[in-house]
Amino acid sequence: MSTPPVAGVRSGATNSLTDVIGFRVGHAQRMGEGWLSGTTVVLAPEGGAVGGVDVRGGGPGTRETDLLDPRNMVEAVHAVVLSGGSAFGLAAADGVMQRLYDAGVGLPIGGPGEVVPIVPAAVIFDLGRGGDFAARPGAELGAAAYDAALADGAGPVAAGGVGAGTGARAGGLKGGVGSASAVLPDGTTIAALVVANPLGSCVDPQTGELYAARFGLGAEFSALRAPDEAELLEALRRAETRTAASGQPSTLATTIGVVATDATLTKAQCAKVSGVAHDGMARAIRPVHTMFDGDTVFTLAAGGRPAPDPAAFHALLEAAGDCFTRAVGHAVLAAESVEMRDGRCRSYRDAFSTAFPPPERGHERS
Repeated sequence: MSTPPVAGVRSGATNSLTDVIGFRVGHAQRMGEGWLSGTTVVLAPEGGAVGGVDVRGGGPGTRETDLLDPRNMVEAVHAVVLSGGSAFGLAAADGVMQRLYDAGVGLPIGGPGEVVPIVPAAVIFDLGRGGDFAARPGAELGAAAYDAALADGAGPVAAGGVGAGTGARAGGLKGGVGSASAVLPDGTTIAALVVANPLGSCVDPQTGELYAARFGLGAEFSALRAPDEAELLEALRRAETRTAASGQPSTLATTIGVVATDATLTKAQCAKVSGVAHDGMARAIRPVHTMFDGDTVFTLAAGGRPAPDPAAFHALLEAAGDCFTRAVGHAVLAAESVEMRDGRCRSYRDAFSTAFPPPERGHERS
């Protein structure tokens, strides 16, 4: 059952982060020959965006988060990197920084061209899922994601097993990249991009339904239904078998993401938006913020619209949480099954096929 929609709120044209004008998203990934990982970059509009962050997980892998503290000097963020590869994957930000530097984009330090790009980053744990523990993103893959953002990153954000979501798992199912947006009655746009790789589950064990589906905007998830009991029992059996074999629920995990808006916000307000986005994460994942997760959310405010008054800021916060919940749902729905080192990781669609309406006559899969 979906929650009632907030009056006057609608999704943007692509229902993704690039509905916020000026932001671009690029993915780069490698699969096969031991690889199953990648990197996603969010490029801020020209001149950068005010940034904030909130880290809730017990095992974070991050870069430049202290810089986003409202007490510290730097205001503008030029890009955010989300990557696989655990702490090794933070090196992907080096490639993005070099690309920005070559383009003359960054914090001015000295003479012409003497800039330092500000590129915060966070990573998920996906080491070894493709078979080779040493196959992880670095500066080269970060640069490739940057290039992809410039080439076609203003369009709808690709979802599922792409970029940083290539090797993601969501509990016992395949995770990935997801995105969602909202346009408020006053015209302000806010959107979220998430890499869903949690230790916890995105699925209600009592019904097999996605936790996020009940928070859809309008008819966003209305086609979904509760799957057959046989599929639910089989999914639970597989989860119990995996846990018994490993001795623990899963390996290290982490869900990370970026919230973007065209509103004018301070660094402190951006941090608050990130905190409420974590509330949205908690609606879509259970358990969340565990000691095995490094859950981290960045917020970027482009400043193309006026600063909100208290009531408008409250509405923005509410939409931020909902966008993050919805983005987790889209990440799981877009993911496809894939072979991992410890066996086949099934997608939600393959595990719970009866949750989806049958194809219309004449449109069956060949």
